[in-house]
Amino acid sequence: MSTVTSFRPRTRRNVELVLLLLAIAIVLVAYLDVGLAMGGTFPPDLIKYGFGLLFLSVGFHLVLRWRAAYADPLMLPIATLLNGLGLVMIHRLDLAYGRTGSKLLEPKQLMWSALSVLIAAGVIVALRDHRQLRRFTFTAMAVGLGMLLLPLLPVIGRSINGSRIWIGIGPLSLQPAEIAKILLVIFFAGYLVETRDVLSMVGRRFLGIGLPRARDLGPILIAWLASVAVLVFQGDLGMSLLFFGVFVAMLYVATERRSWIAIGLILFCAGSYFANLVIQHVQVRVLLWLDPFGPKALAVSDQLAKGLMGMAQGGLLGSGLGLGHPQLTYFPESDFIIPSFGEELGLVGLFALLLLYVLLVERGLRAALGVRDGFGKLLAVGLSFSFALQCFVVVGGVTRVIPLTGMTMPFLSYGGSSLLANWSLVAILLRISDQSRRPLPDPEELAAASAAHTQVVRLQ
Repeated sequence: MSTVTSFRPRTRRNVELVLLLLAIAIVLVAYLDVGLAMGGTFPPDLIKYGFGLLFLSVGFHLVLRWRAAYADPLMLPIATLLNGLGLVMIHRLDLAYGRTGSKLLEPKQLMWSALSVLIAAGVIVALRDHRQLRRFTFTAMAVGLGMLLLPLLPVIGRSINGSRIWIGIGPLSLQPAEIAKILLVIFFAGYLVETRDVLSMVGRRFLGIGLPRARDLGPILIAWLASVAVLVFQGDLGMSLLFFGVFVAMLYVATERRSWIAIGLILFCAGSYFANLVIQHVQVRVLLWLDPFGPKALAVSDQLAKGLMGMAQGGLLGSGLGLGHPQLTYFPESDFIIPSFGEELGLVGLFALLLLYVLLVERGLRAALGVRDGFGKLLAVGLSFSFALQCFVVVGGVTRVIPLTGMTMPFLSYGGSSLLANWSLVAILLRISDQSRRPLPDPEELAAASAAHTQVVRLQ
């Protein structure tokens, strides 16, 4: 008589290692290309740079072998490749601007990258089971909202380009909303897994769509008011859209009611229209969006116009790394790093970068489909969607699909807050994917363990 055992998938850690080495090779070739194109010489720090990147990424890989053997094998190589290419572009812009000494941005970004990878590895080691986060549902809400409010404090709050979304601590400046988005996703997942049965109940129907009961509209109204408050007091259109969009998406996944999406779109459009009427900063962003080459827009800022012209100059295949002029655009290493890549890599290269983001989101959603608990599903969906929505907001802003928001592109843009948040986000998704791909114990093993436990109890 044959014994039925559970299917044991391969861990795919060797595949991950090969892809990591390929990602590092691509980054080093790009770094070499920049050095040859701009200086005509072999970059003297290429070897040191390569060993540093190899040490960080392979170290994280070994942590996954130790603590999360069944984690998704594609997430780490994709994040490493994106982070490395961002470092290459920041190095290229340092050379273009002629920065030296303490003004160089690449060493700072490399330091933040190392710190972010170490924190992500710490998350893997400390978080043995993603379900532990459910115990901190309301703590995550309180801390997340507190971090959103930090930039409003008079001493540490900083207002940059019309948006009050930064805090300054000595020489360091941080964007606490990047960390807050993860904490709020944890809260949304814990809250919705408890209340989804109530929120999925149908009241009246309109045009064939089952509307929720009036008494159940409280959570979405509170989330809408909070997002409008972020928009009004901080002038941060991007974070307002991200905050409310993630909540509506998770609400839809939890209840499977299309009416929540319709209600969410109506509320956000109403809030955006109100903000456009009363907030000057939002009015400027809308003006630049509608007519970036018009005299009124150019009198305010030609940033978007220069970014669009740079991408147009790149054409299909680009001018080549180190051969374009992305430094002519304001903030080419942060808000406008996508036009910087678009000019030098062209439409083909830009699509390749966006495809990496699509793959990373797809692997997160795959983990959501495979994990066995409701909290894990909602958490993985929320984190993946927040990542995808942030990419859409950034790319949509610089390509005139939506108004500019001032958010940074995950992993590519300069900024320590973004790196810390996104590497931590990937670490949580890796933990969830490990749980989703890990095989269940064999029935015979469970029976033997239960019998052994019973025997010990009897002996005692």
